[in-house]
Amino acid sequence: MKFIRDFLDGQHANFAKGGKFEKFYAVYEMIDTFLYTPGEVTTGKTHLRDGLDLKRLMTTVAVALTPCILMAMYNTGLQANSIMLKQGISEIAGWRGQIFAALGLTPDPLSIFSCFIHGALYFVPVFLVTNLAGGFWEALFATVRKHEINEGFLVTGLLFPLTLPPTIPLWQVAIGISFGVVFGKEIFGGTGKNFLNPALTARAFLFFAYPAAISGDAVWTAVDGFTGATSLAQAAVGGASAITVTWKDAFLGLIPGSMGETSTLACLFGAFWLVLTGIGSWRIQLSTLLSMCVFAYLLNTIGSTTNAMFSLPAYWHLVLGGFAFGTVFMATDPVSASMTFKGQYFYGALIGFMVILVRVINPAFPEGMMLAILFGNIFAPLIDFFVIQSNIKRREFRNAQ
Repeated sequence: MKFIRDFLDGQHANFAKGGKFEKFYAVYEMIDTFLYTPGEVTTGKTHLRDGLDLKRLMTTVAVALTPCILMAMYNTGLQANSIMLKQGISEIAGWRGQIFAALGLTPDPLSIFSCFIHGALYFVPVFLVTNLAGGFWEALFATVRKHEINEGFLVTGLLFPLTLPPTIPLWQVAIGISFGVVFGKEIFGGTGKNFLNPALTARAFLFFAYPAAISGDAVWTAVDGFTGATSLAQAAVGGASAITVTWKDAFLGLIPGSMGETSTLACLFGAFWLVLTGIGSWRIQLSTLLSMCVFAYLLNTIGSTTNAMFSLPAYWHLVLGGFAFGTVFMATDPVSASMTFKGQYFYGALIGFMVILVRVINPAFPEGMMLAILFGNIFAPLIDFFVIQSNIKRREFRNAQ
């Protein structure tokens, strides 16, 4: 790959200050640092060095997301193939069907390869549109500000498609990620300065802008004309006994839903990797889980004759909707989450409390994890402020003795 290095080095003068492509230096720098490690190093006798830079952090998160991505493609295809078999449909409509036929495949739910390819034909276009549209805004703001294009968008470009249903129109994907990048991050100064998670901001925009298409009370199986109630919507009608899927299938992720959020098992693999590498806060994950369990148990104990969600046990909340995905990948976003160790406990507890509050008490929003995390994002700076003030007062009191 030396010729690529030589080519990039040969073009540097054209993109550097005073070069004819000076305005597009951010794009040149993005390609260079994507392919190679940055060449700039700190010089001088005093040199504090951290082995973890932003690029490595984002790469680690991308690796942690791999099980969810693979499961998103397999399960999306599995759900579609299963419904097609039940309805006696043997051919996939449109360009996806042409590709499927060209590969000599049939929509067989028992074939892992068939399910994987079928699901990929839905996931990959959403992924590409997300990165093209979001990458455009990222590059535009970096060029205008004369900043480097930040690697943080690579994670947003992975998280956002995983929170979407497979049948979402691609134009909505483009609008949603544009809103998330511009109004969730760039207008505040870019990565590191935003207080809301950009991927969740984009998801929330679609949720409220197109409620009929992405309301959360119906699942989207990738078969034309087919929809059905989500497991959470079923639970809202008749409690855990009304849910038509098994807990095991819900844990494995073999149920309909947003593409990357169905598998709690895949999220656990990601959580293990994030905690092992020190990227994801175990304090946030643990406190979110405990808070959810305690509040769900409390509502189970109180009970209700008019609201079946009061009786839904915590172990069902754990495997349904986006709780696991949100806890592992969204709540632990190092930019929008609490940064103090003690504050992370309160931050996670707030999210666990809010998700049950929204799911059980508010019948308008059967999911709740997205809103709970955004609510936590807003309060994260305030939580850190009080934690720091508490530390200052404690030290003042100790030194005054």
